[in-house]
Amino acid sequence: MPEVSRQGTPRSRCTNAPICERPIMIGETAQPPHIAFFGHNPGDAAVKRRMSAFCRAGFEVTGVMPHRGPLEPPDWPHIDLGETRDNDYAGRLKLIRRSARLLAPHIDRLRSADVIYARNLDMLMLAYRLRRQLRLGGALVYECLDIHHRLTGDGMAARLLRGIERRLLRECALVVVSSPRFESEHFARYFPGLAPVALLENRLVEGDAFGPRPDPAQRPGDGPLRIGWFGNLRCRRSFDVLSALAARCDGRVQIVLRGYPARSVFPEFEAEVSAAPHMEWHGRYAAPLDLSWIYADVDLVWAADWYEEGANSLWLLPNRIYEGGYFATPAIAVRGTETARWLVDRSAGFVIDEPVSASLERLISRLLKDPAEIVEARQTLLGLPRETFVESPEIMRALIDRVAR
Repeated sequence: MPEVSRQGTPRSRCTNAPICERPIMIGETAQPPHIAFFGHNPGDAAVKRRMSAFCRAGFEVTGVMPHRGPLEPPDWPHIDLGETRDNDYAGRLKLIRRSARLLAPHIDRLRSADVIYARNLDMLMLAYRLRRQLRLGGALVYECLDIHHRLTGDGMAARLLRGIERRLLRECALVVVSSPRFESEHFARYFPGLAPVALLENRLVEGDAFGPRPDPAQRPGDGPLRIGWFGNLRCRRSFDVLSALAARCDGRVQIVLRGYPARSVFPEFEAEVSAAPHMEWHGRYAAPLDLSWIYADVDLVWAADWYEEGANSLWLLPNRIYEGGYFATPAIAVRGTETARWLVDRSAGFVIDEPVSASLERLISRLLKDPAEIVEARQTLLGLPRETFVESPEIMRALIDRVAR
């Protein structure tokens, strides 16, 4: 579907929405709601997945987003807000200040939105400002995927930012979180009762082209044990722990890296990987199309994180546990995290303790001696219901129904 131009386009439905013989009924309305989706980057895999969930549920959606790097026209109606960069918070504030002028040509389309869905705090600030300036009537929804470290603690800066967040939350019809710990550790602690909260995990989206589940449950091969670290590669400690393990195991373990290295953490990422024995870097991958084979290529998936140690890293639920679980690749997490609790509750992976390096080495030594444990874990994952890992369109319809009526 063509990008929305600076002059605007008529309303239209997403081309990859499911085909229905009758209109989808949402609350008391025959016509599906129109969602204005404020995201940080149309090229981001998580943004694409959420847009796909909206479309699969049958909604009309308009993306309102800046972009990072070269803009590839997305497959949905899109209003481009210009380019931003990672960690450029001053640039994002400038974007918020000039956004009303950029969006003035599209005011009729935005005013037709029944729901204004903002992903992450900076996009909520943008949506809040535009909603007031342009007098938009859509219900405001805030999706929180991370609790930034600047919002945690009792310092002056954290209290100031939470004050801004409190003001924004007063205008929200719903807060959507990807982990229950975000509610218990942040929203219930600092903003009790200010806005209703709904849990929407980072699952795969039903209808996307990620392929069938593997069968039978067996290890990919008889060679070295392969551990995959996929997605947003931003954790220095994870890199150090995994590279040290591979070096100590001297060829019996290989580390496979795929995804998006954070240059603020790894400015010389390729050189570091090249210097690390038994560690492979394969660049970016296309989700969901590549998921089946990248998980089939490894025995275990790394789901530990210390990027924001003591707060967000303890609370989050990464999409690796859903992707890996669907494709029967057990995850490794650290005890005390929400990820570990999720795995333990479902017997869906392996949990290590502090000190991590020693505990991980003991686990891997055990699995090298008895790979049947991995086969058993794979069989457990394949025995879990599909909805453990895959979000149906009915989930998104029910969520939007809460605010669109």
